[in-house]
Amino acid sequence: MLTTAAASTTNTPTASDPSIARGILREIVPASATKPGYIVFALNNSNYALHLRVPGGEESLRDRVGKRLIGTIRCEARRVDECSTGGRFVEPVVGRPRKVQGAVLGHVAGENALVLSAAGASMVDSVGLPVVVKLTDARQNAAQFAVGTLVTMDVMDGATFTPSGK
Repeated sequence: MLTTAAASTTNTPTASDPSIARGILREIVPASATKPGYIVFALNNSNYALHLRVPGGEESLRDRVGKRLIGTIRCEARRVDECSTGGRFVEPVVGRPRKVQGAVLGHVAGENALVLSAAGASMVDSVGLPVVVKLTDARQNAAQFAVGTLVTMDVMDGATFTPSGK
């Protein structure tokens, strides 16, 4: 369950769910002998083209290439730190996410995870790119980061995209 300052929602995604990312499925890259497959998730009106793995396999999205896609982006943070400058972004703009910085939108109950508003410079429908970030440093708890706090982190390889539906 996502908790925010304004309301609580269930894990069922809705149009107003702040953890749902909206973009275009630009491409599906199949697995090779040395690398797992991934999708290229692009944000409208921006240069963002994030390489994300799909639990259960990216081939399930084959019929969605070039179409709008909604779902949840998840990653794991090495360590989360508060910051006061720098804005909201995902680095690199093209490729697998390595660094995420954004404002805390809420906490995911029972998962020690934060929902961040990242990539604010490319706002889509007046909403930044939401990313669910699981904290992996045992010394940190999601609850110690208040809603609205600007945070930054390096993220581990393996960021995923879970589609919400067609």
